[in-house]
Amino acid sequence: MSWIVDFILVLGGLIFFHELGHFLAARMLGIGVKTFSLGFGPRLAGFTWGATNYRLSLIPLGGYVSLAGEERDMTEDNGFNENELFMNRPPWHRMIVVAAGPLFNFVLAWVIFWGIIISHGQMGLAPKVGKLQPGSPALHAGIEVGDNVLSIEGHKIVFWSDLAETIQNSQSDTLDFVIERDGSTKEIAIKPQVQELKNIFGETIRRPVVGIVASGDSKTVEMDGIDGAVAAAEQTWNVTKLICTSIVKMVERVVPMDSIGGPIMIAQAIKQQSERGLLELLQFTAFISINLGLLNLLPIPVLDGGHLLFFSLETIMRRPLNEKLQAVATKMGLIFLLCLMAFAIINDLTREALK
Repeated sequence: MSWIVDFILVLGGLIFFHELGHFLAARMLGIGVKTFSLGFGPRLAGFTWGATNYRLSLIPLGGYVSLAGEERDMTEDNGFNENELFMNRPPWHRMIVVAAGPLFNFVLAWVIFWGIIISHGQMGLAPKVGKLQPGSPALHAGIEVGDNVLSIEGHKIVFWSDLAETIQNSQSDTLDFVIERDGSTKEIAIKPQVQELKNIFGETIRRPVVGIVASGDSKTVEMDGIDGAVAAAEQTWNVTKLICTSIVKMVERVVPMDSIGGPIMIAQAIKQQSERGLLELLQFTAFISINLGLLNLLPIPVLDGGHLLFFSLETIMRRPLNEKLQAVATKMGLIFLLCLMAFAIINDLTREALK
């Protein structure tokens, strides 16, 4: 049952790190923090340092930060001055504090990817030809099974993903390949064909192809600290783009709504990755961290993105928004999130019932 501990550590750690972002941003700006809790629910232990109560709470899934003066009509009587109250600060201060939570989720994902790359190297599919499609441009040009692609149009090819991206983004009628075969290099010009393909979302798209299939061999590239940091940033960005595209496709109904998962699906995924090893669990944790950061940036009242929207409007209008309007929008946002959560749980239960 060790995966249960992993589940608590992953979700609890991600939420805690998110709240840590809010906390550190608030303290850097001199905004008062009433409570910073590891976990939530009943208080188990803690101490007070300055005007902030640091506590350990019963339920270990995450944590929370309670800022001084989060509501304009709140009366502070615990040692915070007017300048330390959150709602007394200019909108851009509040936006920094709110945005710091999701930002820390992206930073955490980047740090995890960086650590993996530094310790294990960057892993991916080798740019090695495993199969040639009959009548393909690559076959006619002289590409052979077992060839390693070194560059295309002068672009260095490290992994198969580099090869695929370079071909798909090419605008040339002919692509100059440099391949390695039997220890020697060779230049081969290939004229790609535009074909209709299915992307990862099942959509039909038209892309240039040369008709080669990956061998499936894996490859690891050792990297130093700086190169590893850059590669980790690129990996974080690529995962972020993929998740954003998935959300758009879901809104467009390209991706079915029953693919939305809830806590049961996440728990099962954490269990599977935990059984595969620490490396896979860390990679999944980074993926979930990016998901959490993006989810909180959605412009839905109650979420950080909703607060950022309110503060942005306040900046544009140069006056606070109508409190009743904010309250109504917040209630609607809460209802929407509760419905979304219920829908995700129903999907989870339905998947379980169909197994």
